[in-house]
Amino acid sequence: MTRLLSLLPVLFGTSLVSFFLIRLVPGDPALALLGLEADNAAIAALRQKLSLDQPLVVQYLSWLGNVLTGDFGRSIQGGREVFPLLIGALGPTALLAFAALLVSLAIALPAGIIAATRRNSAADYSASFLALCGLSMPSFWLGVLLILALSIWLPIFPSSGYASPLASPVEFLRHLVLPALTLGAALAAATMRMTRATMLEVLRSDYVRTAKAKGLAERSVVLRHALPNAQIPIITLIGIQIGQLLGGVVITETVFSWPGIGKLTVDAIFARDYPVVQGAVLLTAALFVLINFATDVIYTLVDPRVRAS
Repeated sequence: MTRLLSLLPVLFGTSLVSFFLIRLVPGDPALALLGLEADNAAIAALRQKLSLDQPLVVQYLSWLGNVLTGDFGRSIQGGREVFPLLIGALGPTALLAFAALLVSLAIALPAGIIAATRRNSAADYSASFLALCGLSMPSFWLGVLLILALSIWLPIFPSSGYASPLASPVEFLRHLVLPALTLGAALAAATMRMTRATMLEVLRSDYVRTAKAKGLAERSVVLRHALPNAQIPIITLIGIQIGQLLGGVVITETVFSWPGIGKLTVDAIFARDYPVVQGAVLLTAALFVLINFATDVIYTLVDPRVRAS
């Protein structure tokens, strides 16, 4: 409970920063909504209706008070309630995040284990080189390459868009492949390097040498003794990655026109839709800190040493 209460100042600071930073973006929401040809009287009336004529401190306190009651306001552009809009965008982002995480783990864990158990071999150098490429490669560039290769040269997958998993599961999976590969490749690079580093440290431990001396098979030593003791740093990294993914990977969602919370936020920034941007940032921060808290709880479940400390 104490840890949860300590998260409240983080959310308060996030709300404060997001509220005032979005107002530094040039442009007037009323002018963006009415158009450049609108007269000053109409603009002033709309600003008064949206409470944009109030001092910023008054606007912030009013918005924060409404958020504490569960009211995130209404979108300036569409007039829809912000919270249902955010929840609707969070679903596609969560599906994409889950798929990208599966791709990452499927690549990173085997590659990291092989690189650690075969240190300084061709397999180790190859995995490390690919990880370096993955860390250095911008996600938008990889996404464009995948579109070029698998949507244009070989028209296997759609280049963009989204299909409902309930209405059309096959089309949903076809649209999911390219953005999931784009995100998963970047995540796999970092996870592979972390897996390799922690496995190398654990493989030098006394209990691992003892297990080998007892005649246990290398596969059993690695999977039953080394990997479970190397998982805490890996879980930490995965928890951070999940928080980033659920927060919305803006570039990937924009490249593939994926209707997630990242793309929603970008569109709202361009439209000067303050309530949507503020709500999206606050929801993202809340998800991130809750996932970090859940990661700490998982520590106690997978490692008895954490429970004892």
